[in-house]
Amino acid sequence: MKFTAAAAFAAVALTALAMPAAAQVGNPASPRVGSPASRAAGPPAPIQPVRPKPRTGPLPGTLSLAQALDEAAARSPAIVAAEAEVAAAEARIRQAGYRSNPELSLEVENFAGTGELRGLRSTETTIAVNQRLDLGGRRSARVSAAEAQLNVQRLRLAIARADLFQSVREQFARSIAAREKLAQADDNVTRARELARVAGILVEAGRDPPLRGLRARSALAQAEAEREAAVADELAARSSLAALFGVSLPVGSVVGTALDLTPRNVNPDISLDVRLADAERAAAAAGVREQLAERRLDPAVGVGVRHVRETGDVGLVAGLSMPLRLFDRNQGNIDAARQAANAADARRASTLATTTARARNAIANVEAAQRRVEALEKAAVPEASEALRLAELSYREGRASLLELIDIQNAYTAARTSLTEARLTLALATAELGRILAQ
Repeated sequence: MKFTAAAAFAAVALTALAMPAAAQVGNPASPRVGSPASRAAGPPAPIQPVRPKPRTGPLPGTLSLAQALDEAAARSPAIVAAEAEVAAAEARIRQAGYRSNPELSLEVENFAGTGELRGLRSTETTIAVNQRLDLGGRRSARVSAAEAQLNVQRLRLAIARADLFQSVREQFARSIAAREKLAQADDNVTRARELARVAGILVEAGRDPPLRGLRARSALAQAEAEREAAVADELAARSSLAALFGVSLPVGSVVGTALDLTPRNVNPDISLDVRLADAERAAAAAGVREQLAERRLDPAVGVGVRHVRETGDVGLVAGLSMPLRLFDRNQGNIDAARQAANAADARRASTLATTTARARNAIANVEAAQRRVEALEKAAVPEASEALRLAELSYREGRASLLELIDIQNAYTAARTSLTEARLTLALATAELGRILAQ
């Protein structure tokens, strides 16, 4: 049979289609082991679910807590980054499932020698397709390890969302508190301005000495200065809230309440942090199985066509090779994977203990904050408000001094500030509890 390049390549192509897939060897006429495996090939990547693009454009003019959480989930760069990590893990699963590419080899023998081997008269040309079989569960171990890492990345995405929502709840609560303090500062200025007006009238009428009028004007100036500070704090709070969405301009305004008292199951065992520790432990165990599979025998086969120029004959050649695990049995990687699994076990135990303690403390903080808010709402603030009303009447009627009225006003302001801070503390405590128990 006359040899042609077209016939040789046709034979190689038919052989390649009939061979099982997995890795590569050397020339089948003289099989060898150790040539680096080429990058895996396989079917086209499956169609992935389309992830929505991050939301852009200006924020709504006003934001409630629910709207703030929605905007954060749709805009936050932290969520975009975590979703990209999940997509990368999905791609690594596809890559782990691919079979290795076959290798096409060409070998020319018996040329440019001496005697009968001089020139190209005795040339023997071999074209072959070589394939590593990748036996011993290597591919399934790779896929299992990649799937375990995908589960880890998905939980990290859930944790990124939980962390973001906690930050949004906390900053929204600070914005609400800043808004309330600004409203209180406005009320203080209004009262101080009215007090200064009344004091001026009383001084002109001779009922109070000029020093009382000066004291009232000083209180007004102090209230106005505190209002300017409250304006700056309120703007800073809205700007910090917008930054969580990846937006540079501050939020227009916040509305509603900052409290999020949705009932939650208090079960640290299924919290996100503990589930992530479980997933990392499973990924470490999968890593051990992957390294154990790597030390198993990995035979390689090859089939090709050889052409003998001297006689014009063509024949098939085949080869089999197998590494001898005399020195490198992947001992180091196996030991490292086992130690990583031990570390993951220890981290899981530590995470469970820490999460349980944090949940217990957060529950106590929420209960204490609730009691403080109730005490201020039901007694302290109403009583301070009534005392201020009576003091203002008494001052107008001349039965109370200016200093007494100013002291009572300060007490009322302090009570309202304490209530605002208590509500903020309660909102922060519920946000912390929600994050700890997030599932």
